[in-house]
Amino acid sequence: MTLNGHIDATGWRVDARTSPAPAGGFSCEIVVSHDAAPQRATHTFTHHLTFRTERDALLEGLREGMVWVDLRFRHAFET
Repeated sequence: MTLNGHIDATGWRVDARTSPAPAGGFSCEIVVSHDAAPQRATHTFTHHLTFRTERDALLEGLREGMVWVDLRFRHAFET
């Protein structure tokens, strides 16, 4: 089973999707995007941890995506 989730906030969108990890447990792919013309951006990454349950993987993936958005707002890095 695959769980999907998304958050829409202030022009940003965070999408997360779980999948079975090769060594057991679940991983989460995260896509962060912003569609406003002058700041158009998309960043895709996989959470660095493997989780025991799909629920945990999805919630942590969404959280990690929002952390990425927060860091971007603070100009911690440029993509």
